[in-house]
Amino acid sequence: MDLPVMPPVKPMLAKSVAMIPPGMSYEAKWDGFRAIVFRDGADVEFGSRTGKPLTRYFPELVGAVRERLPRRCVVDGEIVVAREGHLDFDALSERIHPADSRVRTLAERTPASLVVFDLLALEEQSLLDVPLSDRRALLLRALEGVSAPVHVAPATTDIEVARQWFVRYEGAGLDGIVAKPLDLRYRPDERAMFKVKHERTADVVVAGYRLHKSGPVVGSLLLGLHDDRGVLQHVGVCAAFTMKRRAELVAELEPLRMADVSGHPWAAWGDGTAHEGARLPGAPSRWSGKKDLSWVPLRPERVAEVAYDHMENGARFRHTARFRRWRPDRTPRSCTYAQLEEPVRYDLAEIFAPPQNPPRNQAG
Repeated sequence: MDLPVMPPVKPMLAKSVAMIPPGMSYEAKWDGFRAIVFRDGADVEFGSRTGKPLTRYFPELVGAVRERLPRRCVVDGEIVVAREGHLDFDALSERIHPADSRVRTLAERTPASLVVFDLLALEEQSLLDVPLSDRRALLLRALEGVSAPVHVAPATTDIEVARQWFVRYEGAGLDGIVAKPLDLRYRPDERAMFKVKHERTADVVVAGYRLHKSGPVVGSLLLGLHDDRGVLQHVGVCAAFTMKRRAELVAELEPLRMADVSGHPWAAWGDGTAHEGARLPGAPSRWSGKKDLSWVPLRPERVAEVAYDHMENGARFRHTARFRRWRPDRTPRSCTYAQLEEPVRYDLAEIFAPPQNPPRNQAG
């Protein structure tokens, strides 16, 4: 491989802001695996956000890149899996598997797509120092008429359209909006863009905690919600605390600490088969590796309000939740899935469908 931009390249990142900023180019924030894709003839490589290759996990996309991308190019995009018109991050995560046979089976069962939103190199030219607006124009020309499973991410300079997308696209499993300055050069591994994500709150049961790697202080609180059978399901964690607050939480939660897990709703967490029928902490995961997943059980009597962006398959928080406050006025039994706001479903195919008559300030 001999390209004007060579791997590894870490992607340009975005910093969180509360509102969609004016005067920029706007795209949906995709919920998948970020990937820098390098193609030099038959040679194709997918680089992850950390720079490590993802190529072996997506053989169907390697073939699609050879067929649909320019012969010599480097693009920035997102690998996603769509099922029933909705992004499915759990199905995507299953692709990171050590067995090649399993990867190929899943490539046929739940094929991935590549959503391209930036062009870093084309033929003999590096585009890293080219303004975003020019890179976007080159991308549209280079991928004109491209077909699934490769897509060009829709983009617009109309902030009102972006606001509509922010609301509508969530129903297809997208994460929010990314705003990019029109004159922005590509800056690897820098937070040079802006992202606006959905945020909601929920009242959850705090049923345990994990210790922090630095010592006997709280690393993360384990959160639960009751399902329609009254069973407490593990739905995620919140973990962003100062070291001072982590130490305070140990003392604060000490009256609820159980001598052992016996009698706790998640007592069966150590039994691998128990995870098949319930959501418990410490579920086996290829991401956790040899990580210590043990936790300190608490009597499930305390309620906290947390902020979250969205739910994964309606069952758990997709990302780490943010602690807001204790809710002494709420009973644990009142913390159910029923309180969660469900976004209106939106078919992902409509996002990829080219508009009949696109407005002049919209591209993609």
